[in-house]
Amino acid sequence: MTADLYSADHARALDSADPLAGFRAEFLLPRHDGHEQAYFCGNSLGLQPKGARAHVEEVLDKWAAEAVEGHFTGQAQWMPYHELVRDPLADVVGAQPSEVVAMNSLTANLHLMMVSFYQPTIERTAILVEAGSFPSDRYAVESQLKYRGLPPGHTLIEVEPDNADGTFSMEAIERAIRADGKRLALVLWPGVQYRTGQAFDLKEIARIGHEVGAIVGFDLAHAVGNLPLQLHDSGADFAVWCHYKYMNAGPGAVAGCFVHERHARTHRPRFAGWWGHEQASRFRMGPEFVPTPGADGWQLSNPPILALAPLRASLDLFARAGMDALRAKSESLTGYLEALIDLRLRDTLQIITPRDPSQRGCQLSLRVTGGCGLSGRDAGRALFETLGGQGIVGDWREPDVIRISPAPLYNTHADVLRFARAVEQWRSAGA
Repeated sequence: MTADLYSADHARALDSADPLAGFRAEFLLPRHDGHEQAYFCGNSLGLQPKGARAHVEEVLDKWAAEAVEGHFTGQAQWMPYHELVRDPLADVVGAQPSEVVAMNSLTANLHLMMVSFYQPTIERTAILVEAGSFPSDRYAVESQLKYRGLPPGHTLIEVEPDNADGTFSMEAIERAIRADGKRLALVLWPGVQYRTGQAFDLKEIARIGHEVGAIVGFDLAHAVGNLPLQLHDSGADFAVWCHYKYMNAGPGAVAGCFVHERHARTHRPRFAGWWGHEQASRFRMGPEFVPTPGADGWQLSNPPILALAPLRASLDLFARAGMDALRAKSESLTGYLEALIDLRLRDTLQIITPRDPSQRGCQLSLRVTGGCGLSGRDAGRALFETLGGQGIVGDWREPDVIRISPAPLYNTHADVLRFARAVEQWRSAGA
C-alpha cells in the first residue's frame, strides 16, 4: 500500500472518492505554461470564486441604474448589506449572529478591540503574546502600549516556544499566563501561528486567561475558513480575522470581528462611529452615541459594499460544503502530503508543523534540509524558486520556511502529489 503513494492512480483514486471534488470547478485557477497551477497559497490569498464577479457586477449595475436609491431597494439593498453575510459568517466561526460583523481590516479591528478590551489598571498593565507573532499584531500591541504611556519593555510579555521546532506546548502557554497572571490585562494569541502552522486550543487558552483575571482575544487570520471554530463556546472576549486567505474574498478584503454576547450591552469605552449607533435612531443624527448591541456596535462607517460582495460568493460555497466536510478533506490532503514526505523526502524536507492533526490546519510549514549541493536558507530559496518556475505555488516566510497549504475547497490529492514529485526531481537533479 505504501509503495503506491507516489502513483498517479493512487492520487486519482483519492480524488474520485472526494465528496467535495466538484467545488474546484467553482474557482478560477491561475495557469502556468497552459496548465493549471498547483496552488498552495490559500493561506496568503485564496483563489477567486467564479460567483464573485456576479455579486460585484450586481453592485455596479445597481449603482449605475439607481445611484443613491440603491441603499433602499431590492433584496441586496446597501443599507443592511452587511447583514447578508452575518448568518453564514457566524456559522463558519461558531458564533451567534449578533456576535460577528464584517468590517474594516484586521489590524484596524484589532486596534478597535484593544481600545475597548485592553484597559490597564495600576495592578494590570501587561499584554501577553507569542514570540515571533505576525509583525502587524506586534506593531499594533506595542503602539497601544506606547499610546497609553506604558513601556513595552515592561508591559509586553513575549512567550518563547519551548519545542525544538519552534512550536509551543500548552504547558508552556499555561505557565506563562499563570506566571504573570496578577499583572496581565490581556492575552492575545493566534488561532494558527502563521510561520509554523501550529493550531491552538482556544477554549483552553481562554479558560486559563480568565482564571487569572485577564481578557482573552484571538487573531484568527490563519484559522477562519481553515478550522472548525466554536468562538461562542470558547469563551473568548473578542477575535479578529481577515477574509482574503481561506475565505477567498479577494486581496485586501473586508475583515471580520467577534465580540462575545456577554459584552453585547457593555459600557466599555470604544472608538465610536455613526454606523455603530443603534439602527432605530441612527438617522435622527443626535449628538449622543447609543451603540447597537452586539458586534455591530463597533462599526464606524457604513460598510464597503463592493468589498463585501465577493465575501457573499465565498460564504455560499462554505455553507454548501460545510466545515465538518471541509475539515475531513483538509486532514486527508495534509495527511497525504505528510506521508509523501515521510516516504521519500525525509532527507530533504523537515515538517515543523505539529504531526498531530488536531494541532494544525491546512498548512504544513517546511524547512529544506539539503539538496542540489546547498543547505539551510540557500537550499530553501532554490527549491522555492524551482517550484514557482513549474507552476507550483506556495509561499516563503523568513528566515527559511516554505508554507504549503492545500485548501480543501479547490486543491486535490493530485496537486499534492505534483508537489512531492517536483521536490524529488529537484533533489535528484543535484545528486
